[in-house]
Amino acid sequence: MFIVDEIINKLKNILNTDNNGKKIFDKDVAESLELSQANFATMKNRGKIPYSNILNFCAKRKISINWLLYNQNPNSLIDSTDRYWIKYYPSVSVSAGGGAYENEDNYESLELPDSFLAVLGGKENLKNIEAINVIGDSMEPTLNSNNIIFIDKTKSDISKDGVYAFTTNYGLFVKRVQKRVDGKLDIISDNKDYPVQILNKDELNVLGKVISSFGKIY
Repeated sequence: MFIVDEIINKLKNILNTDNNGKKIFDKDVAESLELSQANFATMKNRGKIPYSNILNFCAKRKISINWLLYNQNPNSLIDSTDRYWIKYYPSVSVSAGGGAYENEDNYESLELPDSFLAVLGGKENLKNIEAINVIGDSMEPTLNSNNIIFIDKTKSDISKDGVYAFTTNYGLFVKRVQKRVDGKLDIISDNKDYPVQILNKDELNVLGKVISSFGKIY
């Protein structure tokens, strides 16, 4: 899980450099992320990271999102100023269940750095990609709580093993799915503290395959 204070301090350091050493406050960070001070304070207090705002911030300054979030090489810059967008549903959370795509309008446009396009199948495939959140620990260490996951809606054939987002009568989930020899499906939480469930194929409505995240898919 990312430590919000660490990311905010990095943002302050960037803004400090941009402003010739001027002291930077939370209100300045909020403004740079295009958030109100009230919304920024609420997100900070709740430990919630405004991913889409940070992606926009990095894209405008050609700063590596991998450096900001994962401490990778700070000289790794975004190669292109082209902007690419996908639908991101910030209020939708999976893994613990209970979430849903409430309506088609309940999304934000999530801007992606050019260097991330290949991971999602190239810019031609972006129309098939949507992003939602993960909560809970049932898919650790593959997916951690507060990860954003990227779902390819064209990859819904669960006869092929993989990590999928799907709905059942009990809510919205992301789990590893493996086909059994008897035709049923093993629904697997990568966290071994959770038992494997067995479902029939017709008990799932598959939204798509999880092809990447801010984190790793194994």
